[in-house]
Amino acid sequence: MTAMKTAPRLPFAVPALCFGTSGLGDMPDTYGYAVGEARADATLAAIFAERPAFLDTSRIYGMGRSEERIGKAIKSLGGLPEGSIISTKLDRDFETGRFDGERARRSLEESLTALGLDRIQIMHLHDPEHCWDLGEVTGKGGALEALVRMKEEGLVEAIGLAMGKVPLMRRLLGDWEFDAIISHNRFTLLNREADELFDEAHGQGTAVFNAAPYSSGILAKGSGQTRLIAYHEASEAQLEVVRRIEAICERHGIAMGAAALQFSMRDSRVTSTICGVTKPERVAETNAWAEAEIPAEAWDELMALPFSKEDPEASRVYRPG
Repeated sequence: MTAMKTAPRLPFAVPALCFGTSGLGDMPDTYGYAVGEARADATLAAIFAERPAFLDTSRIYGMGRSEERIGKAIKSLGGLPEGSIISTKLDRDFETGRFDGERARRSLEESLTALGLDRIQIMHLHDPEHCWDLGEVTGKGGALEALVRMKEEGLVEAIGLAMGKVPLMRRLLGDWEFDAIISHNRFTLLNREADELFDEAHGQGTAVFNAAPYSSGILAKGSGQTRLIAYHEASEAQLEVVRRIEAICERHGIAMGAAALQFSMRDSRVTSTICGVTKPERVAETNAWAEAEIPAEAWDELMALPFSKEDPEASRVYRPG
């Protein structure tokens, strides 16, 4: 079982490893491959075999398919297994980009229906940078105000912020009291843009969930299988750093995925690391990587490599599917 970790603002402990389920919603525009229902069902069965299981999803993943498939798995188990934790997200209207309080309420209701639950353990405000008007999110009657009220009403146990743009995330973190944050692709062996954000969140007692430690896959699959970093085509300079990581791992006889995962898990500021999986065998592999022995000499070499502090998704064309 993965170790349990706590944060002052989080009302319960969580496993140090969380399984991301965006790919299980079938998002070929993002990941470059489809995930059928049978494969998703088998993967979710493997995740729920964990005790306790910790899953992260969102209303927008696969236009609702991720939550729906999780809900189907929960129903097949006769309800959410004792101790399991679901983290999901409020999302803007898919078509209009509206994200006021009314839309936030609808998003919550849609999530509860899809998941078959009457409350959510962790609910995050998701990707406000993509909504049509940020003032609609942060102002009176906006999505953030609605999120806080959901916690007050007991519909959610903890509230968080999950998004990409670090400068805006730091601003919102300073203005609102979040129990948790999710940052993705911005604290990896290749990138440290979220470093100061993690300092600030950890200093406030906010749980830090670090997602996408494999830089959207290349640090697990290797440069020979993909050229995508943070969901778009990598430059030769970026690939050169990946190849240097591969060489260090090969020299020390360790899996690159283990190094990429443990880079996040060994950081004292990180409460839980979110790893996306789309095959049942990846659950066992992720657990093995989390427990793999990595010598100090390998860490010395890995930490001496260059890394970026720029936005890794600055040139990404965002597609929700």
